[in-house]
Amino acid sequence: MPEEELKESHMKDLNDILGMASRMQEEVQKAQAELDNVEVEGVAGGGLVKVRASAKGRIIGLSIDDSLVVPADKGMMEDLIVAAFNDARAKADEAANAEMSKLTSGLPLPPGFKLPF
Repeated sequence: MPEEELKESHMKDLNDILGMASRMQEEVQKAQAELDNVEVEGVAGGGLVKVRASAKGRIIGLSIDDSLVVPADKGMMEDLIVAAFNDARAKADEAANAEMSKLTSGLPLPPGFKLPF
């Protein structure tokens, strides 16, 4: 193969790779935007406190059972709210990881490799 044809071939390969990377970045950005529409619910105290959040971690709502609204139980209620937020955050991370793994499942990435975008 003449040198000029070889250079053109490599440029075409490089352009193909860059095009694939650009499309992948667009897909990842789209998937990350859609994560805000995935809703999870964190629960604490056997359902006495519930937090709804998006898979991106945005808090959507908070529900506190009426039985908890007792001034003497304020400290316990605050602890349960923190636990519910943490439970929602863990579920949001799981949902986000599941969505992103669907997107990257066909890519030949080395173990532990994280996409930069």
